[in-house]
Amino acid sequence: MEKNCVRLLIALAVLLAQPAAAENGVTKDRIVLGQSVALTGPASQLGIQMRNGVSAYLDYVNAQGGVHGRKIELITLDDGYEPARTVPNTKKLIDEHKVFALIGYVGTPTSVPAIPVFTEAKVPFFGPFTGAEALRAPFNRYIFHVRASYYDETDKIVEQVLSIGGKSIAVFYQDDAYGQAGLKGTEIAMAKRGLKVSALGTVERNTIKVENAVKAINAAKPDAVVMISQYTSCAEFIRQMKRSGSAATFYNVSFVGSKALADALGSDGLGVAISQVMPFPWGAAVPVVKEYQRLAAKAGHPDFNFSAIEGFVVAKVFVEGLKRTGRDLTREAFIDALERMQDVDVGGFYVSYSPQNHAGSKFVDLTIIAREGKFLR
Repeated sequence: MEKNCVRLLIALAVLLAQPAAAENGVTKDRIVLGQSVALTGPASQLGIQMRNGVSAYLDYVNAQGGVHGRKIELITLDDGYEPARTVPNTKKLIDEHKVFALIGYVGTPTSVPAIPVFTEAKVPFFGPFTGAEALRAPFNRYIFHVRASYYDETDKIVEQVLSIGGKSIAVFYQDDAYGQAGLKGTEIAMAKRGLKVSALGTVERNTIKVENAVKAINAAKPDAVVMISQYTSCAEFIRQMKRSGSAATFYNVSFVGSKALADALGSDGLGVAISQVMPFPWGAAVPVVKEYQRLAAKAGHPDFNFSAIEGFVVAKVFVEGLKRTGRDLTREAFIDALERMQDVDVGGFYVSYSPQNHAGSKFVDLTIIAREGKFLR
C-alpha cells in the first residue's frame, strides 16, 4: 500500500511538471493555431504559398520572443482543396490539437462546410483566403476577414471593362460555392449598370475539363470573360479560348493564384488581368511589402507572390489582435480586442473591425500579366 502511494505521488508530480495542453490552445508559453489547406493536388500552390506567408511572419514573431512571452505554433493539415477532407481536419485541429484559433484556410468550398464545426466550438476562424459572401452573411461572431469580398472584386472588374468600352461580359466559373459566389457578384455588378451576363461556362473543381465552357462562351463573342476558378482550370480555359480565335480580355479574381496562373500560362498569359486584394508584393513603397520581402527571403521563399503576402498580412493582423488582448488570453477576449481595432495600419494596409462588422478591408487593385510572367498594376 505504501509503495503504491509513493508511485501515485511520483506520477502526480510528473504530470504537474508537464505543461498543460489547455483546452483553448493556450499555455503559459505557447499558443497553438490550426490551418487546413491544399498542400497537394491542382490547387496546392495556393495552400503552400498561404502557409509560407503565415509561417514567415509567425517565425519572425517567435524569434522576437513571441507575444506576451508565448511562442506561436502553427499546425497545417492537407485537405487537397476538397470539402470532404476539410471538415475532419477542422474537427481534428479543434478536438485533438486543441487549437486556440483557425487561421488562413484556403477556398470557399472548403471553408463553408467548416462553419458549423468551429462555430459550435466557439473557435475563431481568422483570415480565410476567400471572399465569398457565404462566410460574411449572415454575420458570425467567430469569422474575421482580412481581404475584400468577391462582390468588391467583381464590381471593380465590371467597372473596368465598361470604362474601356466593353459591353458584353461572360462568366467562366467553378461549379461549386466559390464559383457561384463570383458569378453572383458579377451578376449584381452588371445589374447595377442595367446589364446582364452574356454567356456562362462551368468547370468541375480540381479538373481542367473546360471544352464545353469554351464552346458556350466563345459562341457569344464576349468583350471580356470574368473567371472564377483556380489557376489550372483558368489557364486551360484561356489557352483553349485563344486557340479558338477569341479576342476577349480575361479577368480573374484574386483566388486564382496570380503567380501560379502566370507560370501555368507562359506566353499565353500576356494581357490577362487579375483583381488583387493585397498590396503589390514586388513593390518597394509599402512598408508591409518591404517587411514581407525581407522575412520571406529569410525564410527561404524569395518567390514573392500575392498568395504568400496574403498569408503574411493575415498573420500580422492576427498577431496585432493577440498583442491587444494582453497576457490574459482567451478566445472571447481575443474577439473583443479585434472588434476594437479601427483603421489599424499594419504597414500601409488598413483593417477595421467592430462588433457588427468583421470585413477587415475593402481594398481592391487590378493587375495584368506582362511579358515573361511579370505583373503590372
